[in-house]
Amino acid sequence: MGEIIRVAFDAVLANKLRSLLTMLGIVIGIAAVITMVALGEGAQRSVEQRLKTLGTNVLTVRPGQSFSGGLGRGQASMTIDDAEALRAQPKHIQAVAPEIESRFQVEYGASNANLSVVGTWPAYFGINESHLTAGRLFTDAEDRGRRRVVVLGALAGAQLGLRDSSALVGETVRIRGIPFEVIGVLAEKGSQGFSNPDESLYIPLSTAQFRVMGSNRIRSIAVQAVDEKSMDDAMAEIDLKLRREHRLRPEQQADFNIRNQATLLSTVQETTQTFSLLLAGIAAISLLVGGIGIMNIMLVSVTERTREIGLRKALGATGMDILLQFLVESLVLCLAGGTLGLILGIGGAAMLQRVMGWTMVVAPEAIVVAIAFSATVGVFFGIWPARRAASLAPIESLRYE
Repeated sequence: MGEIIRVAFDAVLANKLRSLLTMLGIVIGIAAVITMVALGEGAQRSVEQRLKTLGTNVLTVRPGQSFSGGLGRGQASMTIDDAEALRAQPKHIQAVAPEIESRFQVEYGASNANLSVVGTWPAYFGINESHLTAGRLFTDAEDRGRRRVVVLGALAGAQLGLRDSSALVGETVRIRGIPFEVIGVLAEKGSQGFSNPDESLYIPLSTAQFRVMGSNRIRSIAVQAVDEKSMDDAMAEIDLKLRREHRLRPEQQADFNIRNQATLLSTVQETTQTFSLLLAGIAAISLLVGGIGIMNIMLVSVTERTREIGLRKALGATGMDILLQFLVESLVLCLAGGTLGLILGIGGAAMLQRVMGWTMVVAPEAIVVAIAFSATVGVFFGIWPARRAASLAPIESLRYE
């Protein structure tokens, strides 16, 4: 066996360029699969992590389409009264936090930036699992008193020219020209889609409505259920209370939407699985093409080395020896291509993570599957050329020109 492996390696190395071109299809297929699977796995973990920071027992209520006489009348509106209705006499609801958001020019000293300003209740921070790095959060009393206090996201200070946002605690910033005292700074959470909570400013809801934005309409309401088992009951409670608040009969279509974070997480996982299956199909086609290329080159190699095969048989080599020699050559080509593709795929994933800032995760399972698949392709597409070589008659092979 040792001699067979050595001879197989010598045959592969004797034609380095042809061997490299032969396994190019395997290299490209494996590299593409590793890179794309790393991207998909990284995206899934990133989304899962961000959704988990919002809590798996959190529901989001947003305005929907308003209907009258069965016809759509445009975007419906939600007000502070809806949030108050949800907070009153809760059964399966633990906390409620309405949210209003707009972008304003924020000034500190000679620096200014256009930042997102969020008006909400103190419960917002508990629902979204936001933690402090400095200072404190505003209270219900400050919300009722329309106090001009603000809590900064972790990177809001950087937008105003400071390295550390904590340095702003106790200082005064101006939002839309109105002075606000900075009382706290939140820990960094990371961007979430098109928004980045780390660059936002958080003020009491009543202050936002009456001193800054001048509107009673809210963008959404975050509702935290008592626990994950109470999610369905909490959704039913929300539906009942908001229908009563909006004077909607049970048979009428609701003018609000309730989003379940757990359902969204499940949808993301299913989408990622579908994406992975699609990538697997593309990889299978690529590896199939690469395997056919290897089989063609091995058939050419059998034809070129017909006299060598005849000579080896004349000196006592069995058909099994010849079969193993060509199978090992095919296996070496595929494993070398798979290894090279693996290195290129991991390198490509690392480069995308560094250049684009994407989350890339190369799972050990993907590496094992890539190598195993390469070996399988080598054996499968090497059988026919190997059997053809093993079946050659010694005398006819020695006469071959």
